[in-house]
Amino acid sequence: MSLGFFCTAMLISLSLQIGNPAAPDITEPVELLVDSGATYSVVPRLILEGLGIKPIATEEFRIVDGTKICRQKGVALYRYGNRTGGADVIFGEEGDGQLLEAFTLEALGLFLHPLRRQLKPLPMVLMQSVLADRAPH
Repeated sequence: MSLGFFCTAMLISLSLQIGNPAAPDITEPVELLVDSGATYSVVPRLILEGLGIKPIATEEFRIVDGTKICRQKGVALYRYGNRTGGADVIFGEEGDGQLLEAFTLEALGLFLHPLRRQLKPLPMVLMQSVLADRAPH
């Protein structure tokens, strides 16, 4: 995909829209660094609060120097091109990196190819019971 996608020196940045699932027609553009190893996407608090996204929990993180910090977590709507999905989001504070993580990509039906560093459509699989097809009618 090329829509809002930027890659340099193995860093990939993605431009997308973020919104409140309770008001999906109102979104804000954000540019996030894709980090397929991160647990949560991180978006600045001011953007999330401006969209009316409310914190639902607090998570504890350990930063590089070993210090523990806490950040609030909510749920956001993400749009990239014609793809829409919902996933957790961390309320970023000053100094926090703006990240897009693997679960958010999966919610959008995408994955980051680990060698090519390109976004690819995620193969969608729906599990159905094999026995349902063999049941007598």
